[in-house]
Amino acid sequence: MKRFHPVLRVFGVLLTGFSLTLLAPLSLSWLWQDGAVSAYDDAFFLTLASGLTLWRMMYRDKGELKVRDGFLLVVMVWTLLPAFASLPFVLQLGLSFSDAYFEAVSGLTTTGATVLDRLDALPPSINLWRGMLVWLGGMGLIVLAVAVLPLLGIGGRQLFKAETPGPMKDTQLTPRMAHTAKGLWAVYAGITLACILAFHWAGMDWFDAVMHAFTTMGLGGFSSHDASFGYWNSPAVEAVAIVFMLLAGVNFATHFLAVHQRSLRPYWRDPELGWYLLVVLGSVLGIALYLLAHDVYADFPTALRFSAFNVVSIATTTGYANTDYALWPAFAPLWMLFLSSFATSAGSTGGGIKMMRAIILFKQVYRELMRAMHPKSIWLVRVGGAPVEAKILFAVLAFAFVYMVAVTALTLVLSFSGLDSITAFSAVVASINNTGPGLGEVGPATTFAALTDFQTWVCTFAMLLGRLEIFTLLVVLTPAFWKK
Repeated sequence: MKRFHPVLRVFGVLLTGFSLTLLAPLSLSWLWQDGAVSAYDDAFFLTLASGLTLWRMMYRDKGELKVRDGFLLVVMVWTLLPAFASLPFVLQLGLSFSDAYFEAVSGLTTTGATVLDRLDALPPSINLWRGMLVWLGGMGLIVLAVAVLPLLGIGGRQLFKAETPGPMKDTQLTPRMAHTAKGLWAVYAGITLACILAFHWAGMDWFDAVMHAFTTMGLGGFSSHDASFGYWNSPAVEAVAIVFMLLAGVNFATHFLAVHQRSLRPYWRDPELGWYLLVVLGSVLGIALYLLAHDVYADFPTALRFSAFNVVSIATTTGYANTDYALWPAFAPLWMLFLSSFATSAGSTGGGIKMMRAIILFKQVYRELMRAMHPKSIWLVRVGGAPVEAKILFAVLAFAFVYMVAVTALTLVLSFSGLDSITAFSAVVASINNTGPGLGEVGPATTFAALTDFQTWVCTFAMLLGRLEIFTLLVVLTPAFWKK
């Protein structure tokens, strides 16, 4: 339909820009002669040609994007770009389209679930590409595009509101949206650079430091080693990862404001940060004591080390592991999966319903309890000292309801397909929260390769549903969206 031509034009521009990111693994493959050059050649030219063709066909359709267009473009980016991102996996590794698309979606949605094994033997450029997908998806390709599109005469505010979660939807951090997007990316890139240097200082070589900094800041959890962080067995490397995973789980708007104002006050004013640290670090201590009480580890320092790394990794929806925590007593891994549902802040690169919504839900429950005891009293839900509007309360309640329905329905679908209940439930939770590893057949010591194509597509849909925070995707799937 012609009214969507401006959306197709912008998508053509985005696809053209995305093709340029393939030049990085292409260059590495050419320098190191890892045998994957031809795969990147084909992927680059096919992606570039597709983008330029689409842009050229819609060149004259320069209408301003509306809110509906923003939703459609975001969904197109997160569903169609992975098809092009999967080309190196198909051309070089010979993966089926289902598995290759799953791997690409897992990267761009910062999930970190993988169908690949023998990661240590993969061409280095393939692992770099996997890491880049996580890093690009971390802040969101749409936010990057907002910094570029104004130069092309395309407004970006609608895209920014459709893509970014939580408080950032309605808060313009600088007077111009493009400046906001540039500022967020500058902070994101700056912290990533610090992470690269810290990993190298702790003992990683430069390639692993870059690759794992990308997946740490994106909270994606892809690794270039089958053993993940168990490959190094280094408390120093793990400590660096813990620090930067915690940083990536904080609202990047808060990081941006702290840098912009040259002050730590934004951190003190962030209503999520205290709860985020309290829940995650409290769980680290609690799980360490639990593991010690069940004689999993002989002493508290060892229990604390493994608890800290794995709890922070799963709570922040990163998905790294330095041991097979599925072998721990059942409460520990289940609690970690529960944390992945809400622990990270809105505006971070993490998944789940976000801490902001969890705080509002908790306070709404408390409000109803107080109203039941004191029917004539007036109780307001406040966050950061300000009352929460009724429309936001209703939106959060609706989101929580749809989230639970989605987890239940998709778990039933996977169970119907033949998976045991633990694998089915944990695969859905790990996918919709963009966490990565689950339990059972998709635990931290295994991959998602054991799933059938149908089960893989269910998990792929769950990843997209979680990354787009459910409603962005569901809005486009409703018949009313397509009516004039």
